[in-house]
Amino acid sequence: MSCGFELCALHFALTLMKRNKKPDQILITTVFALLVFGLMMLSSAGIAISQRFGDSYYFFKHQLFFGVLPGLLLMYIAQKIDYHFWKKFAFPFFVLNLFFLVLVFIPGLGLNFQGASRWIKLGPFSFQPSEMLKLTMILYLAAWLEAKKEKGADLFEGFLPFLAIIGTVGFLIIKQPDMGTLGSIVLISMAVYFMSGARWQHLGAMLGLGGLAFLALVKFESYRMSRLLVFMHPELDPRGIGYQINQALLAIGSGGIFGLGLGHSRQKFNYLPEPVGDSIFAIIAEEIGLIGAAAMIILFVIFAMRGLKIAKCAPDTFGKLVAVGVTAWVVFQALMNIAAISGLVPLTGVTLPFISYGGTSLVFLMIGVGILLNISKNCDRI
Repeated sequence: MSCGFELCALHFALTLMKRNKKPDQILITTVFALLVFGLMMLSSAGIAISQRFGDSYYFFKHQLFFGVLPGLLLMYIAQKIDYHFWKKFAFPFFVLNLFFLVLVFIPGLGLNFQGASRWIKLGPFSFQPSEMLKLTMILYLAAWLEAKKEKGADLFEGFLPFLAIIGTVGFLIIKQPDMGTLGSIVLISMAVYFMSGARWQHLGAMLGLGGLAFLALVKFESYRMSRLLVFMHPELDPRGIGYQINQALLAIGSGGIFGLGLGHSRQKFNYLPEPVGDSIFAIIAEEIGLIGAAAMIILFVIFAMRGLKIAKCAPDTFGKLVAVGVTAWVVFQALMNIAAISGLVPLTGVTLPFISYGGTSLVFLMIGVGILLNISKNCDRI
């Protein structure tokens, strides 16, 4: 009787300890460091173009009040919610997101800017459904592939339905058009699918189909062909189609090892396009040099290591796949941005996670991080 009572007490104590376990502190510190670094660089990179709004710190304030602060609050809430909750609503959230992707084309709701229909405008607020899709896609694929179990590697049960999901999403995104976001979502989805036990042959076939689709998309849109030509020949038309990459490379080269000093960028003064968006890495390299850029990259490497460690020790398949998806989201998008603005791949327009300006992107990313932190609380060892 005594032994039974002791076992019950021990079980209760272990359950209580599991419930009260703290999330991964290294991951939290890394995210906070990236957010602080991002605000610091955004305040510097955006000081020139902010003058158009009559406030030198317009972009800094908007990022802080509409991105960082709500993002931190939602991250805190998400890390308190058991991650299995998201499995129950993964499919409805995904369908709702597809509905939002259709709404961007509806006059009066969709906001068209420079020929792109990527935003939904509701009064004074606007958001990008494609940024929300990165999260809902991860949750849906994780729930779907967990339910499939070993059938996920089957041609008819797994691979072809997976292609159908990617094809549906891809059609809606490419109509916006937003090839960079489509590339991010495809890479994230492939990472989740691979970790579910996909066959190498299927992944190889998907890469081949992706390559053919890329060439077709480039052929039918002149601006995509221009980006490809500039990638192969950066010196081509430096005042026209090659302007952004040439100014970005000039900024990176000017920074050298130690940089020109924080706030001393020359390219941000109406020379480099999108200094607070996809070009912000060039400003970082120009102002704080190779050392500062390397320090930022190290933070992304730490994020990748912690994310994969959480995925490895996740207690179930759903947790593992979500952890891989969120980690891939941050890492692939950071790699795409840095590689593009450094001239290693064609320009994509993909922003730098936690750093570039964009409230929608940051808020949904922080929710994803919150879910990742909750998974870490369920790990036995991390």
